[in-house]
Order: sequence, then C-alpha cells, then structure tokens
Amino acid sequence: MAGLPSGQEKAQAATTTPLGVYVHVPFCATTCDFCAFYQTVPKGDAITRYLDGIEAEAGLVEWGGRTANTAFWGGGTPGLLKADQLERLGRIMLLYCGGQPAEWSVELAPATVTAERLAVLKGLGVTRISLGVQSFNDALLDALGRQHTPAQVYRAYELIRAQGFASVNIDLMFALPGQEETQWRADLDEAMRLAPDHLSTYCLTFEEDTALWVKLSQGKVKLDPEKEAVFYQRTWDYLGAAGFAQYEVSNFARRGHACVHNLNTWRMHEWVGLGPSGASQHAGWRASNPPDLALWLADLAAGRRATADRTALSDALLASDAVIFGLRMNDGVSLPRLRRRFPKANMSGLEDLLPKLLFEGLLTATPEGVIQLTPRGRLIADAIGGEVLEAFGTVTKPTAR
Repeated sequence: MAGLPSGQEKAQAATTTPLGVYVHVPFCATTCDFCAFYQTVPKGDAITRYLDGIEAEAGLVEWGGRTANTAFWGGGTPGLLKADQLERLGRIMLLYCGGQPAEWSVELAPATVTAERLAVLKGLGVTRISLGVQSFNDALLDALGRQHTPAQVYRAYELIRAQGFASVNIDLMFALPGQEETQWRADLDEAMRLAPDHLSTYCLTFEEDTALWVKLSQGKVKLDPEKEAVFYQRTWDYLGAAGFAQYEVSNFARRGHACVHNLNTWRMHEWVGLGPSGASQHAGWRASNPPDLALWLADLAAGRRATADRTALSDALLASDAVIFGLRMNDGVSLPRLRRRFPKANMSGLEDLLPKLLFEGLLTATPEGVIQLTPRGRLIADAIGGEVLEAFGTVTKPTAR
C-alpha cells in the first residue's frame, strides 16, 4: 500500500533509534531509609544465581543484531559484587548487546569502591561512574540510613579519579529531615571542591514501603514544600554560577558530560532492562521483570522475561511520556517534531491544556512551537506531568529501573 513504510524501512528505523541497556544489581548490605528500589541481601550463592540469570535473560532478548549505544548499571549496590563477578557481568552484557557502548555508567556506593573493582570496570570499558554521596555531613548521612562516612567519600572519589574515567557524577540529596540551608550550601561547596563533571541533586521524596514513609506517617518527619522550593532555587542559581548547565530538573553537567543514557530514556527511545525489577521499552512493548530474585529466576527457567505491567506501545503513550519527561528538560518539547514522530497520537487534550499553563506562567512557547517550563513551572514539574497524563488519557509512565 503506497505511503506505508516497508519492512526494510522499519528495520532501518529500528537500527537508527538509540538503544540502551539497564542492568539492575539488586544487592544491598542494608536498606537506606529513603530507597524504594528493589534490593536484597546477598546470602549464600545469590550472586552466582543472579549472574547465571543475567546470562539467561540476555539470551532471551531479541536484540535484532543491534548494538547498544549506552549502558547503565544501577541498584541496589553494583559495587557489592567482587571484582571477578563484575568482570563476568560485564562480559555477559558486552557479548549480547553487540559490543562496546559509547557511554557506560555504573552506580557505586562510596563504601564499596576499591582499586581492584575500579580497574575491572575501566578495563571493561566503563566510561562514567556515578557516586552515591547524598551528603558530606555525618549526621545527615546517619539520618538517611547511609552506611558510608565522609572520609569514605573522599577516598572513593580519589580512587575513581586516579583510574581516569571519562566522566564522574556525584549524587546529592536536599531537603533532608532537619537539614538547614547552610548545611546544603556546605554540601554544594564541598562537591565543587571535588570538581565532578556532573551533579545530580535530588529533593528527598517519601516513597511508600520505605522506612522514611513510616516516619512520615508517624509524624517523626514532616513535609515542607516551601522549604523545598527554596532549596531548588538556591541550587539552580549556585550551580549555574559554578559553570554547571542544568539540562533536567535534577541534573547539571559541564559541557559534554550530560548523561546520554538518561537523555535517551527521557526522549522515549528504546532500552532493555535486565535483572529483577529491570524495566524495558523495546520491540513494541513496555514491561518489567518481577521485583523479586526468586520470581525473576523462575520466569527465566520457564523461558519468560519482562512479564509484569506488559503494555503495547502506542503513539499516544509515547507522546504523552515524551511531553512529561521532555518538559523536565531545559530544552523542552518541540510540538511539530512530536507530531511528526507520533502521528497517531491525539494531541487535542494537550492543546487544550497548554493555554492554561501559559496563562499561569508555568510554561513558555516559541514561535517555532517549542514549549518549556518556566523556573516556577519546574518547581511543580511532577504536578504538571500529572495534568499532561490526564490530557492524553494514558495511565503508565516509563522507568529505566
């Protein structure tokens, strides 16, 4: 039928779309109060069974001869794996994902960083380390349930830099229980002294089924939206003056150091998620693995993967999420490009919503049709995302986890 893409054209389009790989390493020695990601204590032969599972799962993925552009290992605590276990995990991934990704990020907790582990990661081709610092303040780390000290942060950072990774990120958290603005400024000052290439600054959130959520329900900690807004604004001003360009609500980078894996995810490209709770958006589907090591292994033994929350991808679903995550980015969303990319999406609900957001000063629009959140809009990006979701009438949102 004239005008429809041929099978060959579809295949060519698939090979030019960025493909990412996310590997969830679920092991943690203890659970931080704020963490809602799936994790388990590595007892007995759990890590060996996990690695066997990753190899089995990677073999079930329909890679289609494509090479992954980016890779990201998160957790959990990937650094709990021994050097030889990290080596095996990396070799499995490289074998199945088509070769060396251009960008390869690994999250590390300061207490797990050793020269031996770093040497293995560098040898595998890892280009980017994300260090989960959260704070340089002992008391605040303790309040979060973190198991490292500031001294371990400095030692870990020194080892990472000595190994010569192309890019280093530091994760920090603000609006912590009892945290004063002067303490947050001190954390930012200390991060700048270390001079990372990238900084992720997250406002503490209260996720259900976490120790922090329980404390909130018991009245031991309280939400303070006004204080959070002040922290956000001070952070943006401070990091901008320090030469870190904000490219997403929580992410700042020196030139050339933005996380490409995350950008591709937020732009609704494709990724394969491996490991328990790993989520995928690939081959026409969005789905995730069960957040349980035993259930994940049982699925693999039966020749199944990505069985939970399985949803067929549609233009409406992808367009709504491209707007939600696109508005979190400083570049915003090009509406003409969005319509060309997802021609079957009904944009009428969004078109009805935009004047309201413009009138309220939460959004700007260029003559070329690029919409961007104002600084005030970025402060309530999640709430605006909810309105966009309602405007499209879609119900699921993507996750790289």
